Amino acid sequence: MKIGIVFAGQGAQYSGMGKDLYDHYPQAKEIFDMAGQQVKDWCFEGDAETLKQTHVTQPTIYTTTMAAYQALMGQIEEKGLADQMEITAMAGFSLGEYSALTAAGAIDEISKGIDIVSKRGTLMQQAGLDAEGNPKGGMAAGMGDREAVLEAVCEAREDGILEGVNFNSPVQTVVAGDKAALKRFRKAAKARGVKAIPLGVSTAFHSPMMVPAAEKLKGILLEAGLKAPEKKVYANVTADDMMKDFDGGDVCAYLADLLAKQAMSPVYWEEIIRKFEADGVKALIEVGPGKTLSGLTKKTCPQIAAYHVEDVETLQETIAALQEMA
Repeated sequence: MKIGIVFAGQGAQYSGMGKDLYDHYPQAKEIFDMAGQQVKDWCFEGDAETLKQTHVTQPTIYTTTMAAYQALMGQIEEKGLADQMEITAMAGFSLGEYSALTAAGAIDEISKGIDIVSKRGTLMQQAGLDAEGNPKGGMAAGMGDREAVLEAVCEAREDGILEGVNFNSPVQTVVAGDKAALKRFRKAAKARGVKAIPLGVSTAFHSPMMVPAAEKLKGILLEAGLKAPEKKVYANVTADDMMKDFDGGDVCAYLADLLAKQAMSPVYWEEIIRKFEADGVKALIEVGPGKTLSGLTKKTCPQIAAYHVEDVETLQETIAALQEMA
């Protein structure tokens, strides 16, 4: 049975995430204990405003996601499902790409992954602030035809920053840009029958606003000793096998360049889901807080069974579904 695993991105955080897994699965407890008391406090007790800060969001979601993944793998082994399943490919949404790379062995230590995403979060937060420390931009979900959303983007951009940055499903395209351009976008979108929903994020991720963060992030990644993934991982920036264009040489430099570009480039998530479908994947398991990616899977490829793992209940439900499919 072919399955795919996808990893949650930023925006799915909530107070108490991971606590249930921490209390019930030793694999999850080990990950949280490794992350340290500060991360545990943020995950288990942090309020919404604290968790929304990018330098907090990224290490907490990464830690929760990896804890959920290790608990899932432990249950798959314990229930005797490992020999009946083939993990065909993995992918992660934005921040989740680092979880995918950790699960695939490219980031060879979870502690290293926590360090990378903590620094990434700080750099991205700083890039999105003006001289007074206020957010320069934001994001909005355009609910409607992709072409109509992009037409509204072109009309509203003018001399500002405004781009389509998350191509999530046939009916959802997220736009990022400076505040003035986003205001113009909402008006232009309405004229085209597109509903623009502001997102509760701190700045314009995956847009040209993130160029300064990407440049510094590349230096951090070059020192991280990244390895070739042992499983196929679909890249956000290409919606293709991450290693497809690698022609030998320094794999760490190759991956560092790709991940640096990811911070300032669009995420082609709809195309990634269609790649899983082309692979013959029968079930897609979303790992980490929330079930956003499961919902997007149902909208894009409804014939793929979509499950998610974020706590004891959803882990048990997913394992039961996999047993039935097997």
